[in-house]
Amino acid sequence: MNGANPIVDCGLTCHEEWLRLPLEPTADLSTWSQETATELLRHYGRAAATMDPALFTQELRERAADSRGRGPVHAFALCLPGVDRVAAMLEIDFIHPDETVPEITLDWIVETFTADDFGPPQTTKARLPAGPAVRIRQNFAASEESDGGGRVLMETVTYGLRPPDTGSAVMMFVSWTVPGVADLVERMGDDISETLTVATARDDARSTESER
Repeated sequence: MNGANPIVDCGLTCHEEWLRLPLEPTADLSTWSQETATELLRHYGRAAATMDPALFTQELRERAADSRGRGPVHAFALCLPGVDRVAAMLEIDFIHPDETVPEITLDWIVETFTADDFGPPQTTKARLPAGPAVRIRQNFAASEESDGGGRVLMETVTYGLRPPDTGSAVMMFVSWTVPGVADLVERMGDDISETLTVATARDDARSTESER
């Protein structure tokens, strides 16, 4: 039966500049953001001299709260020395087949997750170590406004991974609004997508059985 062995978790390896965000409902985001900002600023050394600690702390807290509100499986923020704002976001989520979408295919992912706000998206199919995948590069108008009152450009790369024998999909969403980081973020996103691994319900059952 399609989807009888759904994905229950995934693993990935990020570059050290990516900060894992706390998504647990019980996490105190104010304390977390203050402690994390202080630690990172100390780590940045001289590069932190141009950064506003209060602004950086607020940015971390708001990004974590925003991700937690969406409820992804995992979320990361790209923090760069000397930059007050989070340079990019990375979120992981799963899609499972249901009555509405009984079969999740790469073509369905492309159709569902593309738009032509700023021209046609750049779509590439590939095979990652964890299975067939599609990479979608496109831009949107972000919800935030620029200093001039216009909509901020949000650049994105979406990776849709279809691990075999699961029926499910792993979606990795990478987005950024900071100018000048596109090449770096795209390169990092491609690297991270190559490290994706999945754990399925069947894997969990086998692990439980072996522990008995």
